Amino acid sequence: MRNAALTLGLIGGLWAMVIGFFGYGYTEFIERNGEIGDLARQVDNPMLIRIASFMAPLLAIAGAAMARSQNVAAGVLMLAASGAILFAFGFGVFTMFPIAMCGLGGVFALMARQPDTH
Repeated sequence: MRNAALTLGLIGGLWAMVIGFFGYGYTEFIERNGEIGDLARQVDNPMLIRIASFMAPLLAIAGAAMARSQNVAAGVLMLAASGAILFAFGFGVFTMFPIAMCGLGGVFALMARQPDTH
């Protein structure tokens, strides 16, 4: 269970990082260059997007790194990452896998009661 949580959290965190790069970059681009008609408009709360773009991948990867030794803290971090992605970016075609992987990794980490056997 802990190994599965580690793997899911790491993959979800890397996907969240890709989404974070685009989310942060989009808000910066619009702020510096202005809106482009109906094609590209600034989001309602750009600071929320920027904070979630930085924090969600960090929480997921940190949770994955802790999954084998501190399973409860790891589960909480991965579930927080999943919630941050969902809250900031919503559920869509690009966010469904990081949300699911971080969430499932968090659940697996919380369910792990004893160390994995080899």
